[in-house]
Amino acid sequence: MFSKILIANRGEIATRIARTCREMGIATVVVYSEADRSSPHLYAADEAVCVGPAQASESYLNVESILTAARQTGVDAIHPGYGFLSENAIFARAVADAGLTFVGPAPDALSAVGNKIIARRTVAQLGVPVIPALEDPATDPEAVREQVATLGYPLLIKAAAGGGGKGMRIVREEAELVEALSAAQREAEAAFAEGTVYVERFLERPHHVEVQILGDTAGNIVHLGERECSIQRRYQKIVEETPSPAVSESLRQEMTKAALTVARAAGYDNAGTVEFILDNDGNFYFLEVNARLQVEHPITEWVTGLDLVREQIRIAAGETLGFRQEDIRRNGHALECRLYAEDAAHGFLPSPGHVLAWHAPQGPGVRVDSGVESQTEVPIYYDPMIAKIATWGADREQARRRMAGALRQTAILGLTTNLPFLIDLMDHPAFAAGDTHTGFLSEYFPNWQPGEQPHMLAAALAASLHRGPYRNGDGQTALPSQDSSTPWRQLGGWRLGS
Repeated sequence: MFSKILIANRGEIATRIARTCREMGIATVVVYSEADRSSPHLYAADEAVCVGPAQASESYLNVESILTAARQTGVDAIHPGYGFLSENAIFARAVADAGLTFVGPAPDALSAVGNKIIARRTVAQLGVPVIPALEDPATDPEAVREQVATLGYPLLIKAAAGGGGKGMRIVREEAELVEALSAAQREAEAAFAEGTVYVERFLERPHHVEVQILGDTAGNIVHLGERECSIQRRYQKIVEETPSPAVSESLRQEMTKAALTVARAAGYDNAGTVEFILDNDGNFYFLEVNARLQVEHPITEWVTGLDLVREQIRIAAGETLGFRQEDIRRNGHALECRLYAEDAAHGFLPSPGHVLAWHAPQGPGVRVDSGVESQTEVPIYYDPMIAKIATWGADREQARRRMAGALRQTAILGLTTNLPFLIDLMDHPAFAAGDTHTGFLSEYFPNWQPGEQPHMLAAALAASLHRGPYRNGDGQTALPSQDSSTPWRQLGGWRLGS
């Protein structure tokens, strides 16, 4: 077993991985950018090394900087987390060339399935259904228009590398095509240092269902059931659950069999997901392979009792799974909501800033993986996730009620978040009924606005009535004057601009 692991990621991801390493008796090193000098993930590990400026391309995506940090701290292995370099075969090979172990799939497996275009071609040869696509779009705008005519609109442009909704654009008419292609390429290059994209037919109102797989280097591979990931904004998931309310037992057997077929053909080892699109007629199509641990892995851990990070590390160290498919028992239902610093009332725009106060929910069946604390920053440079809140219940309704309660117990002050939106989503009758699909938000929440927030009104009222000390023009502490003719000295805690 490894003695020290470097975690090549940040925020709640690094904190989550460090927790399991600590339980396994493995020392940890985290990396950070100059923008993350006060990030809580620095204190979750035994050592922390700065790897560059705020821009991800110069820090978290800088392979040489990360390998230098690994050499300086004497680690045995590198865990890439999820996002950034986690699906980058070049990085995985560089780690191996440096004499270290990459905690993830082998570089050849990453090449086979990490690139979505290559993965599509591989699974099509296996007889697994795929969505019609243009895998090699031309660079000339006129030629692209001619090529996509065979697919028909609407279309979905997707980045060949990475995931998390980066480098994706829906195109509903020809006039949008060229700009959407350019925008997707720019975003993919910035997020994954790889700007290749492809175009596939866009299916309306489908379910997004993924199958969690786990394999070792001895060729043993199992699935851990499916997750429903259909509630999305900007093509990125915000709510996940397991099992999927849209999947019957017979369909589950078909999809998991297809997932294992894909994984075996690719020689896949470690943790990953095989993702499918499920249409309204019950037909499923291969979507992609996410060759890494997923953000939503906690809900699979809830229902299986397995620690997926621990299994990843064991596999990377050369150990076998130690259990068979028939040994896996799934118990109950689990949900996860992603809490973001974003403005759900204005297109889910990122709203980074200073966290004045953070209170995480607690209670039976509640788990929180957080990347912030009170008085820390949510930087502008990275994904604005604050925390993942997961709940477990004996059935879906209990898990949903627990989630609704946990969200109401959550408090974060100082920046705009999607917390009120998540609460309304959990309470919506269609969600309670399991009527989920990828167009759920546009159908049920097209112009969402927050309702009354009495706690915010109370805070504003308290500020307006406050008569505490303040700084005068000379910078000295003074008490407010009671002179009614000088209103500026009576305002106390009141401030213009809320």
